[in-house]
Amino acid sequence: MNTLNANEIIDHAKLKGIHWRVILLSALIIIFDGYDLVIYGVALPKLMQEWQIDPMTAGLLGSLALFGMMFGAIIFGSLSDKLEKYGFSRKKIIAVCIVIFSGGTVLCGYANSPQEFGVLRFIAGLGLGGVMPNVITLMTEYAPKKLRSTLVSLMFSGYAVGGMCSALLGMWLVPLYGWKIMFILGGIPLLLLPVIWKLLPESIDYLVRQNKHDQALNILKQIDSTIEIQANTQVHLHQENQQASQSPLKDLFSENRGLTTLLFWASVFMALVLVYALGNWLPKLMIEAGYDLSTSLVFLFALNIGGMLGAIFGGFFADKFSLPKILGILFISGAISLFLLSYSLPTFILYLCVAVAGAASIGGQILLLAYMSQYYASNIRATGLGMALGVGRLGAILGPILCGWLLSLKLPVQYNFIALSIPCAIAVVCVIAIHVRNQRQTIKVFKDNKASY
Repeated sequence: MNTLNANEIIDHAKLKGIHWRVILLSALIIIFDGYDLVIYGVALPKLMQEWQIDPMTAGLLGSLALFGMMFGAIIFGSLSDKLEKYGFSRKKIIAVCIVIFSGGTVLCGYANSPQEFGVLRFIAGLGLGGVMPNVITLMTEYAPKKLRSTLVSLMFSGYAVGGMCSALLGMWLVPLYGWKIMFILGGIPLLLLPVIWKLLPESIDYLVRQNKHDQALNILKQIDSTIEIQANTQVHLHQENQQASQSPLKDLFSENRGLTTLLFWASVFMALVLVYALGNWLPKLMIEAGYDLSTSLVFLFALNIGGMLGAIFGGFFADKFSLPKILGILFISGAISLFLLSYSLPTFILYLCVAVAGAASIGGQILLLAYMSQYYASNIRATGLGMALGVGRLGAILGPILCGWLLSLKLPVQYNFIALSIPCAIAVVCVIAIHVRNQRQTIKVFKDNKASY
């Protein structure tokens, strides 16, 4: 009987049309994910004016989407691994999440009260949080090994693109048509869903585990046209991917993965504390440091540009050298840059420091997800990513609160930037600890295998 290892073929493949299809469609989904989350900030001034809501209520409404994302990442990340044995594939979970976040967003445009709007934002957040771990998992399954970090980071940079599109469209459309148009446009993914469903390939690991060898062979032929397929050809996977997990959440802590899993959660938590603290409060912090509003908004733009470039180039260098080392360099650079912001420096140097902080926070978070997607086997990968993102969302909620509390203390502005460098420093420690543990486990496995011979 002729057998083929699907993982081996994908690991050593060159980029083909099917790869670009997965990259572009995944990036498209992430672009709308990013658009969907940013539109609240774009619509907020008009929304507060129309409904006469106070800042505290506005802050609560904004946080409901984050709470939804937290639960969505945990629920749908775990479900895609747990329900696989019942034929509920990753592709179906992605489609369900698109319906939830896009449909919930459209309905927000027709809400008649803050209460209705808040419930719908939470529902949309469930889909936003759930789609992310599953899209990353699918992208990882199809990415050649030598380009895995690059492609995951490139795909995930669509998140920043979506946020920028939301801001630019809001500047044009909201003054003309009001805030509701921004949420109605969030329904575009629903219109595109039939196209996404037709063109996005199924998870090949899922197909093999479900014994759908004909479909798996058809995809493998698109990846590598040189493979020989006979009438009785069977497809298998690497041993750790071969069987669907019976208890994916429990498996995150089995086989010496427990401490590494907790370290991943802590590092994502710290990265998201920084992402949302800077994203919400950087203009205010720079105003406190003596800059005017327009200049402070340029700092925010520099933060996001730095995040996008940090993700793309960080992924490229991670594939060339070492992913944990590049992550460590990013977080150390971020800590130093934030510390330097506490000093009076030339404006260009300050912009550069903010861009590096963006690369460390936004780019570092994306590379952490790429790191986890390579660490976990495919049968527990979405659960691992979903749980880390779920725990990390607590950091996203906490970050703006902590930054606001620091400002309320009316400390010298230098102390605020020094405090913001602390999450970067903790993330560095977590990444180093993960790398050291993985190296020790690799050496132990090597010695055990050598002894068995």
